[in-house]
Amino acid sequence: MTSDISPLHVTVVLGSNREGRFGPVVAHWLVDRVRTREDLTVDVLDVAAADLPTTMARTDAAREALASVTPKLAAADAFIVLTPEYNHSFPAGLKNLIDWHSAEWQAKPVALVSYGGVSGGLRAVEHLRQVFAELHAVTVRDTVSFHRAGAAFDDQGRLKDPTAADAAAKTMLDQLVWWATALKEAKERRPYGS
Repeated sequence: MTSDISPLHVTVVLGSNREGRFGPVVAHWLVDRVRTREDLTVDVLDVAAADLPTTMARTDAAREALASVTPKLAAADAFIVLTPEYNHSFPAGLKNLIDWHSAEWQAKPVALVSYGGVSGGLRAVEHLRQVFAELHAVTVRDTVSFHRAGAAFDDQGRLKDPTAADAAAKTMLDQLVWWATALKEAKERRPYGS
């Protein structure tokens, strides 16, 4: 895909901070898919590496802690949120990251990639759709989910059968690019909320 248009900047949010998490394996696969595209550039924001405040008090210490996180979100034209499913929903660390920001999400598209057991994290995805709707973000319809994720990847972190996941990722990324382009152009003509 060749274009005269500058690539869109997507931030991949790795949403788990649990010890022993499987997320980095899925994130590596996902980032590799994004990097094959000429219409996207990618940055990764790992919740486990972010020193997020644990209370919602807007103190100087909280602002200082967010100084390395907020600019990454603000600079994004679009997001891909990678989440596991914990207790039929998404992780607390991811919710903390989301809740500390508002304008950074507004009028931007969010693609969702999930992993887990039998459900593949899809219950977490449905909860995230509600949260992002409240923040005036647009979630793209198609997702990528890994059911029994640990068994889907080999010991080197490669998908044993990438056919379905690669096709799902292409569809999801195509939708993400469409929404990111449409929303970016709309905001250039008229700022969101005006």
